[in-house]
Amino acid sequence: MGFKDLRRRLTASVEELDAARLHDRYSGLGITEITAMTARTPVRVGGEVQRLRLVPRAGSPSIEAVLSDGTGEVMVVFTGRRSIGGLHPGRGVLVEGVAHAERGRLVIVNPAYTLLA
Repeated sequence: MGFKDLRRRLTASVEELDAARLHDRYSGLGITEITAMTARTPVRVGGEVQRLRLVPRAGSPSIEAVLSDGTGEVMVVFTGRRSIGGLHPGRGVLVEGVAHAERGRLVIVNPAYTLLA
């Protein structure tokens, strides 16, 4: 580690360091970066669960999870579920599905998912 790298790490904010950590963790897995996602196209993205909440959507319970890979965030919605075993904040997840725009952000509904170690 050079002096410039050490100086950057000591002067960077916590958010910048966390984004760099996530970007390093999820780059090289053959997945699309969240910022490069487009609506209405099949996509495979990975990230760390930042937030989880249980909300009703169209009268049925749904889990909304926000994933971040260091470049951006995407909301993943699992309809008809009250819980998913092993899904909690800080957990790495790969999801595959089709994103659509909802209220100015991309949302993937009922994706295929893989929990990472």
